[in-house]
Amino acid sequence: MVMGLINANPVIHERKERRTRQAPEGTDETAVELIDQLEIFEHIRDIKDPEHPYSLEELNVVTEDSVEISNELSHVRVTFTPTVEHCSMATLIGLCLRVKLMRSLPPHYKVDIRVAPGSHATEAALNKQLNDKERVAAALENSNLLDTVEECLSPTTLG
Repeated sequence: MVMGLINANPVIHERKERRTRQAPEGTDETAVELIDQLEIFEHIRDIKDPEHPYSLEELNVVTEDSVEISNELSHVRVTFTPTVEHCSMATLIGLCLRVKLMRSLPPHYKVDIRVAPGSHATEAALNKQLNDKERVAAALENSNLLDTVEECLSPTTLG
């Protein structure tokens, strides 16, 4: 069954210039470096949209401001904004965000993925699904779905 695009004409946003984190002056080289908002954003900004040849950053699905982190609590929350409120790809986008962060962060970090309030027609159900460990594990056992996630996470040469 072939369907049309969910959002045939998405708005493309300019990519932010990449910034490198600078260690504060006088920092001990052996000190534990805390994870910050920029580092998390750098991990997720280039994830490819499952429907379009653009990154989540270019579609403004994720922004640096959509990342919250608490090193004290070992907690990361990413709030993403689907391009349309009836986006059926929102679950897949959320799964891609979760997998990327699970692979990138130390294992003791709790990852919370949410859709922005009011940005999706089934916001509550989607948030519940994206943060249910058993449902996420079951989704990742589906080889077709995992292949799609891997494609979204694969490196690409983005403009």
